[in-house]
Amino acid sequence: MIVTSPIAPGDSLSRREKLVYILLLGALTALGPFTIDLYLPAFPALEESFDVSAAAIQLTLTGTTVGFGLGQLLVGPFSDKVGRRLPLILATAVHIGSSLGAALATDIGMLSLFRVLMGIGAAGGGVVAMAMVRDLFHGYSMVRMFSRMSLVNGLAPILAPVIGSQLLLAFPWPGIFFFLAAYGLLVILASIFFIRETLPAEQRGKSTVTVRQRYKTVLTDRIFVGMVLVGSLNFGGLFAYLSASTFLFQNVYGFSPQEYGILFGINSLGIVAGVQISSRLIRRVAPQWIVAGATAFMLFIALLIVVLDLFHVGLWGILIPLWFYICATGFMFPCVQVLSLANHGAQAGTAASLLGASQFMMAGIVPPVVGWLGVSSAVPMGAVMAVCITGAIAALWLVVRPRSVPSIH
Repeated sequence: MIVTSPIAPGDSLSRREKLVYILLLGALTALGPFTIDLYLPAFPALEESFDVSAAAIQLTLTGTTVGFGLGQLLVGPFSDKVGRRLPLILATAVHIGSSLGAALATDIGMLSLFRVLMGIGAAGGGVVAMAMVRDLFHGYSMVRMFSRMSLVNGLAPILAPVIGSQLLLAFPWPGIFFFLAAYGLLVILASIFFIRETLPAEQRGKSTVTVRQRYKTVLTDRIFVGMVLVGSLNFGGLFAYLSASTFLFQNVYGFSPQEYGILFGINSLGIVAGVQISSRLIRRVAPQWIVAGATAFMLFIALLIVVLDLFHVGLWGILIPLWFYICATGFMFPCVQVLSLANHGAQAGTAASLLGASQFMMAGIVPPVVGWLGVSSAVPMGAVMAVCITGAIAALWLVVRPRSVPSIH
């Protein structure tokens, strides 16, 4: 299948203007991953500082992801009503204030509260950037823009743990949150001086369509609902890794925070590789079939991790299949985005917010489950991955039904 694209507003942009949008929108979406990943190397330090269990620290990750999901539900419809820039600036201001609050937290309760607020604030960048791409591009042009943005925001999960581990060498853990506040300030400045409004003026403030009607439009679309389920369960499997890996590799296998940061960066290259390969493959293979292949492969790999660990194959028996699992999650991302947003240009912010919120709600559920199962081996992590991806396979074939998905135009 060859994907064609109609004329879209973004098609008239020069190469230089497109490059500016790729860099800026990629940096906006990177705020979320930085907010989540930057403090992962500090988990053991936080555990010691507050004298709490590993599960309690994992709950701060849950709070962040839940906040991220709630924030997207607020920012998305608001951006469909008033435009993209104002919600982005307001949400990022919340992120800056809560980052400073987290840096000054004196107990785990305060930290958890400010982590929720940080998630709400960080939601602005991700949902607005996705909606802006949908405002400007259609069809394969939209796929190409998402993939190029991923080259920028894909650096976040690679660099964040490395930066976080290096910050821990120079500062105690609050330095990580001061860094995040500074990043948020840069996002606001970029929004004010470099990003123009992409939602047409006639669609801002004058629409008689209510938030409820926008939600009804997207939630009655079977393909959208199915892809939301697929995307959220894919995210759940990824967060099983994120929440378990810092304890598994540092506490069980004796990695230092710096070694863990390097390992995390190498694994994150798998996501970048998967996104780029998938984005090019979409030109000739329908995205729903890429998802079908990726989910089957991921289920095999997740079960392989469990089996190899049960037979005590050792560290490499976890690291190698884990990298390929993470790479396969990257294959999923552009396909889920395109299939979810393709038919909802008029409700781009609402659709993007529901997609993002569902993913981070699932990401909020998974870490406590992994913490409850324990992280003394890779078996709980692999088992949760397998359960999540089995659910994604069921949603794809029972709800989306790949053969019924129309071509992208």
